[in-house]
Amino acid sequence: MKGTLRFRLSAIVAAVTAVAVMGSPHAAPARPYRGATVMPALERSVLSRINTFRVSSGRRPLHLSPRLGAAARSHSLEMAAEGYFDHASADGTPLWRRIASFYGEGSYEYWAVGENLLWAPGTVSAAVTLRQWEESPQHLANLLSPQWRVIGVSAVHATAAPGVYDGQDVTIVTVDFGVRR
Repeated sequence: MKGTLRFRLSAIVAAVTAVAVMGSPHAAPARPYRGATVMPALERSVLSRINTFRVSSGRRPLHLSPRLGAAARSHSLEMAAEGYFDHASADGTPLWRRIASFYGEGSYEYWAVGENLLWAPGTVSAAVTLRQWEESPQHLANLLSPQWRVIGVSAVHATAAPGVYDGQDVTIVTVDFGVRR
């Protein structure tokens, strides 16, 4: 990565598709982590920058989905509390199943989700977050995929985060993309 900041990035580009996905109850919220603070201003800025980037690249803007937002928030908080960084849940639940517990109600002919993740020591701006994702082919593919219609964004600042964060203060950004019809 360019610059002096160390970033950990992760993207799932291959969308998970299911035919006639059946509804499931909403997942329980992540275990609370006293050192985590939600960053709504950063979330709004990340959403705005993603949509500006998409429109400037000839793609349609994405609509904010409260259900995908809840999935993203739950995952960010869980990663902060449990000290890991991955698309799967701490218990090994795969990305698509984790997100489906929030965004899978009803029967749909087509359903797909994707995710971009980033963590950085300290704080990070939306501009830096987008620049990091633009420089990664997998993240860029998710940002520009014409299939996505909705998005959920979460940004969490965690103080003295355990596990892979090695006790550092970190910012974790989770963006969940979705489409269902």
